[in-house]
Amino acid sequence: MTPWPSPVLIDAAQTSAALPFAKLVAALRDGFVAGAQAPLRHRHALGPAETLLLMPAWQGRGALGVKIVSVFADNGKRGLNAVSSTYLLCDGQTGRHIAVLDGNEITGRRTAAASALAGSYLARAEARTLLIVGSGHVASLLAPAWRAVRPIARVMVWNTRPAGAERLAGELRAAGFDASAVADLRTAVGQADIVSCATLATTPLVHGAWLRAGTHLDLIGAYQPAMREADDEAVRRARLFIDTEAALAEAGDIIQPLQAGVITRDDVRGGLADLCRGSVTGRQNDTEITLFKSVGTAIEDLAAAMLVARELGLL
Repeated sequence: MTPWPSPVLIDAAQTSAALPFAKLVAALRDGFVAGAQAPLRHRHALGPAETLLLMPAWQGRGALGVKIVSVFADNGKRGLNAVSSTYLLCDGQTGRHIAVLDGNEITGRRTAAASALAGSYLARAEARTLLIVGSGHVASLLAPAWRAVRPIARVMVWNTRPAGAERLAGELRAAGFDASAVADLRTAVGQADIVSCATLATTPLVHGAWLRAGTHLDLIGAYQPAMREADDEAVRRARLFIDTEAALAEAGDIIQPLQAGVITRDDVRGGLADLCRGSVTGRQNDTEITLFKSVGTAIEDLAAAMLVARELGLL
């Protein structure tokens, strides 16, 4: 038998370049409409500060893939990144390994694009002012992702470390955004049309009392039950949407208000697939507050990897 050719190795720069946000948002929308099998992520504790995550997904006979993530929390002491990630994309008909892609770029860009995709249904059409809470890698991608779906004209950045906010605001200005670091989070939330949080917060940063009518609140960072980015009042005041059912098992911003009786399961109006397929209504008027909570899904990884492969002529 003829051996398979070796999979194509696609580095971080190539992966990023093949995922422009306008195309990536559209690819994620198509992926959710088409549907895919994506079990809850496999989590394996290798030690007190070491975790292995496996995130598989497959789309019928179209394609399949798996993201392998190693999280070694003590790597900072070694001067190394805590997270390392690789994606393997395979042919859905034969199982042939097509490509090995940079998983960190796929994760960061698809995460920002998923927020923008949800926002295309939930943020006001004329939303122009974006507040980014956080200054890490995902936070750095939010302004260009949101600009793919809304006419963003002003960007504010707040971070627990002011130097991080100043750095990110400077990077965004260099990229052509009207961006500035802000010191008063409460005031900034009250001025924003969209509040997008990408932090590792364990206690709420955004308070519901600060949200003005018509605001869209996007919560990315609290991906474990003990983590929170917004308080109970923010959740209570908003029409709630999640990316997938995994948010009900993993996201502190949803789990804790459910356990406290602040909201019920019926208050969660739907997921990204529901929004993309039109089976639930997104924003209903310009005065309601909307909230989207994501924890990430392998469906998004697969859609992003397939887009890279198509852009490079591999699919």
